[in-house]
Amino acid sequence: MSTSYDCSNPDELSEGLAAAQRAIAAKSCVVLPTDTVYGIGADAFSPQGVATLLAAKGRGRSMPPPVLIPRLQTMDGLAMDISDDARSLARMFWPGGLTLIFHAQPSLSWDLGDTMGTVALRMPDDSVALDLLAVTGPLAVSSANRTGSPAGQTAAQAREQLGESVEVYLEAGHRPVAGSDGVPSTIVDATSEPMRVVRSGAISIAALREVVPGILDLGEEPAAAGTAPSLAKDQKPV
Repeated sequence: MSTSYDCSNPDELSEGLAAAQRAIAAKSCVVLPTDTVYGIGADAFSPQGVATLLAAKGRGRSMPPPVLIPRLQTMDGLAMDISDDARSLARMFWPGGLTLIFHAQPSLSWDLGDTMGTVALRMPDDSVALDLLAVTGPLAVSSANRTGSPAGQTAAQAREQLGESVEVYLEAGHRPVAGSDGVPSTIVDATSEPMRVVRSGAISIAALREVVPGILDLGEEPAAAGTAPSLAKDQKPV
């Protein structure tokens, strides 16, 4: 039976983190707050846990979940061929709303779905999430909703959609904290050269270009030498 914990209460927070750790170890799913929206999480190294997560969302293997990590240094244990520009983005925007896609370390024994040898990593800017990640290690985490429905901005909203498919719900109030509509993380493909945005989100292209001037925005194509990047044919400036 699912249990919800009020993380604004220090005692319940401690109990909730312990319960979530046990659930993750048992290959079950938990709902946790992040700095963007609430997420449904499972042990990134448990194929059973990841399969349970995908089933709870009504999602297939063709849409693998990203992986949340507790600290920047974890990136090197999970990814390879990390460029200096990608490290600069991680140092600037982690913890925060930026997801970076890398080539996964080939030695890792995990099954996140049809990833084509890549992994999407993010370090969330949320104390409850980081406290949980510190005791569980990397978690496969996707937005806490049924696929096609709005992402949960409270654990209670997530529970309305996910119900008993999740063992532990960590309730920490509205996300984002400011009470605005949930904005997902910006996703950058760091396996390509130049790097490119593949989903717009919390971190603007202007902010990204302050760190990596040559990064391509969503829909842009590489420019010829000496010219600015151009929009793809099906894109229009606004």
